[in-house]
Amino acid sequence: MGNEMKWIRNIKARLEDNKASVEALNIDEIRKVKNFHKSFPMYFETPLVELKNLAGYLGISNIFVKDESYRFGLNAFKVLGGSYAIGKYVAEKLGVDISDLTFEKMKGSDTRQKIGQITFTTATDGNHGRGVAWAAQQLGQKAVVYMPKGSSEIRLNNIRATGAEAYITDLNYDDAVRLSYENAKKHGWQIIQDTAWKGYKNIPLWIMQGYATMLLESIGQLKEKGIDRPTHVFIQAGVGSLAGAVQGLIAAYYKENRPISAVVEPNKADCMYRSAVNGKITSVGGDMDTIMAGLACGEPNPIGWNILDSYCDLFASCPDNIAALGMRVLGNPFSGDEKVISGESGAVTMGFLYAVTTNEKYKDVKDALELDENSKVLLISTEGDTDPENYREIVWNGKYPYMK
Repeated sequence: MGNEMKWIRNIKARLEDNKASVEALNIDEIRKVKNFHKSFPMYFETPLVELKNLAGYLGISNIFVKDESYRFGLNAFKVLGGSYAIGKYVAEKLGVDISDLTFEKMKGSDTRQKIGQITFTTATDGNHGRGVAWAAQQLGQKAVVYMPKGSSEIRLNNIRATGAEAYITDLNYDDAVRLSYENAKKHGWQIIQDTAWKGYKNIPLWIMQGYATMLLESIGQLKEKGIDRPTHVFIQAGVGSLAGAVQGLIAAYYKENRPISAVVEPNKADCMYRSAVNGKITSVGGDMDTIMAGLACGEPNPIGWNILDSYCDLFASCPDNIAALGMRVLGNPFSGDEKVISGESGAVTMGFLYAVTTNEKYKDVKDALELDENSKVLLISTEGDTDPENYREIVWNGKYPYMK
């Protein structure tokens, strides 16, 4: 793989023909999702950090970073999707609407007696599996989690700390998903996976709805700061569930006045970028050995892809040093700006923004995105230092240097 960014503009994103439905991500539905999350005693809105001085340096109006390192004490956003999907699953088992199901009701002995013992299983690079395992633990249920080869031992141990069984396999991410699915069928477990396939669509959609809570929070937090809408939203993609959720809510909420959007991926797992180039779902195989472990997914979620194909303005494929750059920029702020501790997958959009606004060779990307002195950019730092040792290697010791 080269060490340069690749990108493609999605011209049809601004046409009105053949748009994918975003009804499942409409504002009323996501308010219901947020209310479910608010019933958790550990819930609070994660910070929306304003980086006004960095924005001035980059020649734009403002930058806002949603800092998900504070989410439920788990250092990443993924628990929003897993917990909501499990909540919807339990609600269906009980025959009630999710609006009538709170965290306390889910934990209650009456609910546990009705639904019995459940083992939830999933494949993960770390954060999603930890979120599913944590939710299962809270409900007194079991979890079995599979991780791809090369996964962080620290992330493995964090999952096991919830009481879950967790294993690092010798498979890549997508084959670990298949292993989880096969074992679920064999043992009567329930798979909670953030990608869809034939006969398995409800749970991935519920996970996407769960993710949308943080964007709904962001919209409200921006309004508190006097911002009716950001001009730009940049979002990272693995299988595309998060990116599809964010893009879908943007399209549903802002409609024809929606912000300009870009999806950013690691170049060793850029299935969304390749799908955009080819005009159809395109997978990436092999080990996908990127530092952006949470984005090392080779097979697109078709639900997420359909939304992104319809509405996303630009797809970018980035080398690892762009993510490392973003980590250092967020971790070493200008005086007056707040520090954000962001992990490899969380910081790639900041690295992308910094690169396209400061490096002349990416001027065509900047122009395509219409970034200028009036731009107000929203980014989501999806994780904190979920692998602290690697975080220090990059931020302290300069691993994966960025060269113009």
